[in-house]
Amino acid sequence: MLDLNDVAVFVHVVRYGSFAEAARRLGIPPNTLSRRVQQLEAQLGTRLMQRSTRKLSLTSAGQDFHDRCADAVEGLVDAGQALMSGNEAPSGLVRVAAPADFFDFFPMEWLVDFLAQHPQVRVDFVLSDASADLIADRIDVAIRGGVLEDSSLIARRVLDAGLDGLVASPAYIAARGTPATLQDLAAHDCLVFAHPSGRATWQLSAQDGSDAEVQVAGRLSGNTVQVLRKAALAGLGIALLPSTMTRRELRAGLLVPVLPQFTRKGHGVHLVYASRRHLPSAVSAFIELVAARLGDFQDLPMKTPGTPA
Repeated sequence: MLDLNDVAVFVHVVRYGSFAEAARRLGIPPNTLSRRVQQLEAQLGTRLMQRSTRKLSLTSAGQDFHDRCADAVEGLVDAGQALMSGNEAPSGLVRVAAPADFFDFFPMEWLVDFLAQHPQVRVDFVLSDASADLIADRIDVAIRGGVLEDSSLIARRVLDAGLDGLVASPAYIAARGTPATLQDLAAHDCLVFAHPSGRATWQLSAQDGSDAEVQVAGRLSGNTVQVLRKAALAGLGIALLPSTMTRRELRAGLLVPVLPQFTRKGHGVHLVYASRRHLPSAVSAFIELVAARLGDFQDLPMKTPGTPA
């Protein structure tokens, strides 16, 4: 008779993509997991997976076996977790990948409240504008804006896409004038994402729904939206920014709209994680924190010159 514990180990190793990651998630030494899978292969009389130092891949028999038993194993685990969840307080480490400027729009006070509510939880932030590999980098949840390319991940939108619009500071407009057409932008300093050429193409939509694009360039570029936003506030040029990041400055007069008849659809902010199932309670609690806090805001709570913190 098959040892169902060995079957469960096999399913978890497949789900997490490696013995090392499964061992981290399950709290079991990797060599123990490897031995359990070898025992299962011996009982079945067939090889289930090919192993290498970097990754593993299923054999055809392994794929068929996994497809047949994965749902049953996950159902048993879900049933057990459902019974235990009422008595289990969130605990353990949550590793979070976020943009380098994350705490410019996520007040640290929110994290203080979260940790006070969950004294057994620890949070480790990996701040970088590079897109983290959730499995390889051992990330529990990532906060991402823009287009999501990996369809195998679970993505939960926490901030609506809205529209991107052109803005500049009153000082810049006073010094350089207001562009009347898109073509006029060629004569202006535009704040763009870093590129060796120093140029960028802005693809926009007009009020009548037609598409338009314009080649722009400027003396300052950067690799984060926050850099471009701060440069616009400092009067260094015209920027194309998400409306959720500029509404406050527009209302306060720190920025003014430029060619408001042209906009670009934004992409919003998402929480991204590897699987809906078997999320540790600490990870689930953190996800709910970010979703609730950012979901309450139409404007990101930025600190800007001349406005209260």
